[in-house]
Order: sequence, then C-alpha cells, then structure tokens
Amino acid sequence: MSLLTIGTVAFDAIETPFGKTDKILGGAATYIGLSATKLVKKVNVVSVVGEDFPVEYITMLEEHGVNTKGLQVKKGEKTFFWSGKYHNDMNTRDTLDTQLNVLENFDPIIPEEYQDCKYLMLGNLVPMVQKTVVERMKNRPKLIVMDTMNFWMDIMMPQLKETLKLVDVISINDEEARQLSEEYSLVKAAKKIMEMGPKFVIIKKGEHGALLFYREEVFYAPALPLEDVFDPTGAGDTFAGGFIGYLAATDNISFDNMKRALIHGSALASFSVEKFGTERMVGLTDEEVGTRIQQFVNLVQFDITI
Repeated sequence: MSLLTIGTVAFDAIETPFGKTDKILGGAATYIGLSATKLVKKVNVVSVVGEDFPVEYITMLEEHGVNTKGLQVKKGEKTFFWSGKYHNDMNTRDTLDTQLNVLENFDPIIPEEYQDCKYLMLGNLVPMVQKTVVERMKNRPKLIVMDTMNFWMDIMMPQLKETLKLVDVISINDEEARQLSEEYSLVKAAKKIMEMGPKFVIIKKGEHGALLFYREEVFYAPALPLEDVFDPTGAGDTFAGGFIGYLAATDNISFDNMKRALIHGSALASFSVEKFGTERMVGLTDEEVGTRIQQFVNLVQFDITI
C-alpha cells in the first residue's frame, strides 16, 4: 500500500552519557522512512535539505527503499541542524543549538506519483506545513497519522489545533499530552484530545511503553528492557514508522490491528536506541526484527485463571 511521510531530513549532533557525535544523519522523515521500510517495500518522502547534504546519504535512503523524489535540495542553502545533550536518565535533554536553515521557508511539494497515497505520516514539523500537505492531497488518504511536540504547543497552539482536526491518529509523549489537553490524568487527556479531532491517540511513555486510546478502549504496549541505551533521539520517529508501516503493510486500520502495529513500532524503536543516529536501523535484518517481536510477545504473555 502506498505510504507517504513528510518530515525533516537533517543533521544531528548528539551527546549522551555514552559518548558524542559530530554531525550525523537525522530527522523525523529519515527515521520514519528507515523504520517503515522494514515492513513495506517503498516509502515516499517529502522533505527538504540544503546543498551541503551528502549525496551518499540520499543514495543510502534509496537503497533501503525510501523514495526521495519528493526530497527538495536547495542550492546555496544549509540543511536543518539540531544539537542536544542527554542527561544521565536519558529521558531528559537540553537543546544546545537549532538551525532551521532550509526549513524556514519550506513549501512541501507533492510529486504526482505520490498522489495515490493511502497512508500518510505527518512527521514532526510546523503544524501549518503539515496542514498544507493534507490539503494538497487530491484524495484524502485512508489514514492520516500525526506526530508533534511541545515546542509547537508553546508557540503555535491555535495552528496545531487546526491541523489536529484533519488527522485520524496523533502520536505524542505523556508530557505533550498533558500540555495539549491541560489534564494530568492521561485517560482524561486522551479523551479531550479525541474531542479535538483524532479518533485514536497514542501516548508514548519512553522506557515505560506506550498507550493507545480509542473511544473507551485502552491498550498498553510495554517497552522492552534493554541493557544499553546509547541514543534515544530517533526513537519516537522510529516508533511512528513501525506503527504506520505495519498498518500500510496489512491494510487494516481496526483497533485490534493498531494494537499489533503498536508492538511493531515499539520493537523497531527498541533497536533505534542501541546505537547513535541511524546506524542500527541501517544494518537491521528481518530476522532480528522477528526475534525482537517475539520478545515483546513473551514479555506480556501469561496464563491466569479467574
């Protein structure tokens, strides 16, 4: 099934208790694309980079099934750059530097061959850019999933709420859910967010797993206990790619199938954190993914007599 994602293709510089990197490949669309291609053969991407973006990165994405025809390369401009430092708990971080560069005037162009999109993933971006992408689709996709962050809630809450009206699923973390809904209880938060437009709400809780809400139903996917977490930067985007990639591969958007998609997203995200940047996802094999999925099944499978 045709899958389109929009988001950043970027440079990151990361420091964690396990080490630090110079500029490496990052960005929401990068992680989403590399994750989703573990489940579908081709992922179409709409994004923008500068003239400084290495050709070998584009080649690598193409070799892994990411269609970069919608990736604009702006001559004379620089690629979006983010630098951050993680604290010892790896759940909190400080942003050291953000350079919007080509993102300042990003106008998302949807190639004609992308217009048959059945599944649309709106990676974390300016809410009005996300809204523009939805409006530029000739036919509404079967499912639209949106990711966002507290930064946009701080400075563009009205625009964010306008975009929320157009999507089916929103994926955010617990802190963002509380800020968006102004409710501390995540159950109340999810209900209030569903009233804003999305039918399904995913609330990520980092090392404590993720929750999926639909009407009065709730599903919990655990996080796999890991010995080492080197870099959590792309975990949320990798999760999103695995989630929508599974839905696109199975072409089934029922609540029960979304439960399975949540497990696939969690499993792929658990790989992403094991090395810096995209390194782990680039070398990931189907056999490793299958084994990790089984570990998640074993984690929650038990017999009980009531």
